[in-house]
Amino acid sequence: MGIKNKGFISGLLGFLFLDGLLLCLAADIHYYDFVLQEANFTKMCSTKSMLTVNGSFPGPTIQARKGDTMFIKVINQGTYGVTIHWHGVKQPRNPWSDGPENITQCPIAAGTSFTYEVILSTEEGTLWWHAHSDWTRATVHGAIVILPAAGTTYPFLTPYKEQTIVLASWFKGDVMAMITNSIATGTNPTQADGYTINGEPGDLYDCSNETTYRLSVEYNKTYLLRIVNAVMNEEQFFGIANHSLTVVAQDAAYIKPINTTYIMITPGQTMDVLFTSNQALSHFYMAASPYHDSVLTFPNSTATAIVQYEGNYTAPSSPFFPTLPAYNDIDAAQKFTNSVKSLANEEYPISVPERINTRIYIAVSLNALRCSNSSCDTADGVWFMHCHIERHATWGMDTVLIVKNGTTPNTSMLPRPTYMPPCS
Repeated sequence: MGIKNKGFISGLLGFLFLDGLLLCLAADIHYYDFVLQEANFTKMCSTKSMLTVNGSFPGPTIQARKGDTMFIKVINQGTYGVTIHWHGVKQPRNPWSDGPENITQCPIAAGTSFTYEVILSTEEGTLWWHAHSDWTRATVHGAIVILPAAGTTYPFLTPYKEQTIVLASWFKGDVMAMITNSIATGTNPTQADGYTINGEPGDLYDCSNETTYRLSVEYNKTYLLRIVNAVMNEEQFFGIANHSLTVVAQDAAYIKPINTTYIMITPGQTMDVLFTSNQALSHFYMAASPYHDSVLTFPNSTATAIVQYEGNYTAPSSPFFPTLPAYNDIDAAQKFTNSVKSLANEEYPISVPERINTRIYIAVSLNALRCSNSSCDTADGVWFMHCHIERHATWGMDTVLIVKNGTTPNTSMLPRPTYMPPCS
């Protein structure tokens, strides 16, 4: 994927492969280069140029251990300003590298660069990074894998192999031109033309069955899927035909294992899911289809990939297909979400504040407001909270939280970096 990762420590220096990339890992600090650049892609019978990181869709997976720090140099070779957000990373005392455009920083202008300091603390599992400038995240995103701290392991049996699975939207048109027109005219954004799994739509879309993503598995082995929902506007049901799933983590936090035949994952969420390849040797569809409870139109279609067993056998004419809930099955969606419980054991405790100092009331609403002179302005701040269904964020379902310094250096904001992208 063209990613560059450099690390140094006076002592042990290790190497490992991740998704075909040779990564040089130091014990505590990791360095990556992200080059924002236009690249051509052909999907669903049409070709377009779009902004990417290092020319790939999805973008590269970056990896570290719990408690490590990553420095990511973003080099903007595109045509407009962009920022990158490290979704789910708590960034203690470090809003400078959080990334939302015009909230904690101004965009990285075309032809310039900026280095983010990403400080990991208690996160462990799967998170993701994405552009945080209008709808650029549709094509600029990738996974963050946070392994257990050195000398520790998972709170479940170590899987035979791991694989990142990124769900995403696919637009045949220019996404930035589409959302710019939507904001200017006050119309609903154009819906996606479909969905992808690891960058490919799958067999059910036109002109797509030659490039369907395939996951090769050995019989009777347990695999860990690190699933990212980078879809712009729709929650997704996900499953693998004839295979049970065990969900063990959500948003880089371990949960009590959930045994299920499907998951429901919302835009911006990540889940770590185990499955065992214990079926007769064959091909099985991995599928993602939308859950939608709005009156707005949406792409009611299904992305597929193929779980392909290794060995000598006659492949079926068509892979087995999973049974997923209907797009409007609210009971199935609630059944899954209600089953999520934190692990909350001695090794992974949960601390819930019992004493409330200040109550904050936030009203969530959806209104139609006319924008005078066909333009709408937004606000600035420190920490950005918003709905991750992208059209809702565009419509204003977001707010800013300003957190003041505490009384000690360790409860105060880190110093401003010597360089921040200028606001011009």
